[in-house]
Parts: sequence; C-alpha cells; structure tokens
Amino acid sequence: MRFLVQLLFWVAAVGSVTSSIYCLMVMAAAARFWLRKRREESAPADFLPAVSMLKPLHGTEEGMEQNIASFFEQEYPGEWELLFCARQESDEGLQLARTVGQRYPKVVARYVTCGEPTPQFHNAKVYSLARMDSVASNDLYVTSDADVRVGRDYLLRMVQTLKDPKMGLASCIYLGTAHPGAGLASQLDAVGKSVEMSSGVLVADMLEGTKFALGATMAVRKRCFQDVGGFQELGQFYADDFVIGNRLAAQGTGVRMATYVIRLMVQDSPFALSFRNQLRWMQSTRRSRPWGHLGSGLTFAMPFGLLGLAWGLLSGHALLGVLWLAAMVANRWLQAGMILGAMGDPDLIYNTMIYPLRDLLGSTLWLRSYGGENFYYRGKTYKLKHGGRVENKG
Repeated sequence: MRFLVQLLFWVAAVGSVTSSIYCLMVMAAAARFWLRKRREESAPADFLPAVSMLKPLHGTEEGMEQNIASFFEQEYPGEWELLFCARQESDEGLQLARTVGQRYPKVVARYVTCGEPTPQFHNAKVYSLARMDSVASNDLYVTSDADVRVGRDYLLRMVQTLKDPKMGLASCIYLGTAHPGAGLASQLDAVGKSVEMSSGVLVADMLEGTKFALGATMAVRKRCFQDVGGFQELGQFYADDFVIGNRLAAQGTGVRMATYVIRLMVQDSPFALSFRNQLRWMQSTRRSRPWGHLGSGLTFAMPFGLLGLAWGLLSGHALLGVLWLAAMVANRWLQAGMILGAMGDPDLIYNTMIYPLRDLLGSTLWLRSYGGENFYYRGKTYKLKHGGRVENKG
C-alpha cells in the first residue's frame, strides 16, 4: 500500500510539473499570437490577387445555410469566384448552396459534381478538391470545410498571408462554436477545438515554426498540391491537411499560421457520438505525429490533479490533496483564459470555466486513441495505417 501511495505521488508530481510548464508556454504563445494579430490587422491589405474559393460539400447540417452565406458576403476588392462540389447533383448541401447563391447574383459562383470517389481516393474531401482544381479559374485557392463560418473580411485577410511569393500555404486556428441550446458534450467539444487544439498549434509555431496545416480553411497556391505528390497521393491520407503542410515545409516552401480566426461550428450531438468523432481525430494525430502525440499526454493537468487528490486522501494529507487538485484547475483556467482572450472569444468566461472538464475528457480521448486503428465515418469503416494513411474497410 505504501508503494502505491508513493507511486501516486510521483506520477502526480511529474505530470503536474510538465502540465504547468506547458501552461506557461501556452501563455507565452498566446501573447505572441495576440501581438502579431494586432500588428497584421493594422497593416495595409493591398495584395489583391484573383482567388478561387473551393468548398467541398456532402449533405447538410444545422446552421449550414448561414455558414455558406458568410462566404457569399465577402468584401474583397479583387476578382474572386466561389466553387462548390458534391458527389451528386441531388446532394442537399449542393442544392442549399444554389439556393443561397440566388440571393447574391453579383457573386461568381459555380456548382459542380465529382461522382463517387475512385478506389484510389480514400479521402472524399480531397477527391472533391481535385474536381474543383480542374475547373477553377485562378491559381490561388482558399479552401474551407462546410462547418466553417467567417466574417466579411476573411478572404481579404487570408490572401495577405501569401503576399510573399515564397509563401505557399497558410491556415488558421479556429474558435469552436456550439449551436445555441447545444448540450454539454458539444460545448466541451467546441472548447476543446478552441483551446486544446490552438494551444498545441501556437506553441509549436513559437518553438519551431509551422510545419503543418489545419484543413478547416487554407490559403494555398495551386501548384502546391502537385509539389507534394498531387491529389491522388493526398487522397491516401485522412489528415491530408497535415501532410500537405508538412511536406511543403520539408521542401522549403513557406507555411504559416495566419492570425485570422474563423468559427468552426459544432453540431449538437449525444455524448457517445461526440466522443467517437473526437476520438477519430485523436487516432489520426497519433498516426500522423506518433512521438508528438505520445508526449502530449504530459500536457494535460486534470488527471494529475485527481491523482494528487487520491494521494492526499490515502496518505492522510486530505487538505494537500484538495489544494493539489485546485491548483490543476487553476492551471487549466489560466491556459484557457489566455488562449480564448487572444482569439477574441465572446464567451470567454463560460468557456474558461468549463475547460477543466474538457481537459479531463481530452486526456481520456488521448488514452483511448491507443486502443485501436479502425474508425467509423459517414457510413463507412476505415483503418488508419502507419504515417496517417487510411484504408477503406467498407
């Protein structure tokens, strides 16, 4: 029993130290991001290339009409077009895009279909991008997912990131946003996207620069897709965004994290479904960045706070155990407050307060990500393979 108590103490102590160091790094990275954001927002937006905005679609979801409308409402002085692609003409998402587009007759918009992905494409999104690439009028793309919602200055600000001709790709962090009335499971998913994801991205950018991309939205030159092997090669991976950013960076092409912050809308889902969706991304990260994912287990705070509490109760130091847990809660509040403040979250206080719960959930997802290689997505079962490649299991 004594050995168990000592083991609890040392595991809790090591994890508490590493998570506290990480919290300090996140705070520094968030301050750096906020300063860069202010500086770039005050700079003249005078780079106005012709742009093709590419948006793959597959069905509809809550809030999608408003998401799509936000792209039609861009205030961009240069030449631009909107391209939407779905597998079939009857796709509800494509039909919704047509309906929304009728309200904006001055916007050049095109609606295309790609059919079902061929066996060589395990990533249907990349298959849609390949189809839009074949018909796009311009050489600079801004891609985005269907659950992204943006402000009217989004396009103008995103293209500024490629003003330097040596820069090939820019993506941006996002505020996870649950729809009004969504349950706690979706709220925790949303705040995880805002804090947990952005923390890791900004710390990595601070320490070594950006060597990856976030696929929710990207500003990217047309040639970059071919530079990393083409769409068919990217279509073999689940995390195609990580692959294109990582390969471009390895080749010496500029990859950066923009300071523009988009909203990623999170659907209201039962806890089991929300957990499964989040686990899918954890599994993908484990395959794409195995060593980084392993080390991320030491960045969580709440599990070590609970172990510290357990040590206190078992060793007769209950008050110290309670204080230990409280310190880890404060640790997560500091991390969330800094990140959300730098990103301009209008719900900063509430999201900061619930983040310790998300941290505990995130650690559970991390541990569970080592439990298997198969995942279920949009009616099909896939297997994650070494390096992040994905195999359709049917």
